Amino acid sequence: DATKVGLMESASKGSFFLDEVGEAPLSIQVKLLRVLQEKEIMRVGGTKTIGIDLRIIAASNLDLTKAVKNKTFREDLYYRLNVIPIELPPLRERKEDIPLLVDHFVKKYNEERQGDNKIQGVHSDVLSLMENYSWPGNVRELENVIERAVVLEVEDMIQVSSLPGGISGNKESASDVVLPPSDQPVDLEKTLDQIEKKMLLGALDQSNGIINKAAKQLNLSFRSMRYRIQKHKLKGKEEADD
Repeated sequence: DATKVGLMESASKGSFFLDEVGEAPLSIQVKLLRVLQEKEIMRVGGTKTIGIDLRIIAASNLDLTKAVKNKTFREDLYYRLNVIPIELPPLRERKEDIPLLVDHFVKKYNEERQGDNKIQGVHSDVLSLMENYSWPGNVRELENVIERAVVLEVEDMIQVSSLPGGISGNKESASDVVLPPSDQPVDLEKTLDQIEKKMLLGALDQSNGIINKAAKQLNLSFRSMRYRIQKHKLKGKEEADD
């Protein structure tokens, strides 16, 4: 009983970003191909086509050429999208970007840090370890490491002790935890909640929001994962594995 303008129609005369296009089911790929070929859409419940003019920007972590061979991604859609390809190398192949990214993320999470004790940067040993780490999770993993360090660090420079064991090369234990001075108390429950929320977001992001997949990644039961999602007011999909 009301007209609703969709996202593609709203983006007409501008740009439309398709993130992780390789994950789109074949039924959606068919509709997307039609939009690219005909340059028109039809509203849900509508009877008339509407012309649109879009610049499509698509991104994917998948190797779409392999997906085409495996028949999980349409070949005709692949060639429609693959007009000006830009291949972004993994972080391990562009180590020169790490100092710039570290500075950016330190500034970003400094704004969320309570109190006047802001992080000024990272210790030279920390930067050296980061430049020698392989970063399998790329920039998102680096951001998570910096967010964690900003939360845990008690000095004005991020120290090696605030890095995860996989990067520092040290196994983490209770004896490695550096407590702040007694006049600078830390809200442990709030800090743990922040870390838990960050890990939940990371797992949901990597599983495309599917709760049971994210739960497996965190070694949690489906019920426990759903409870934590509700606790932090996050969103997930109760969809079965393919």
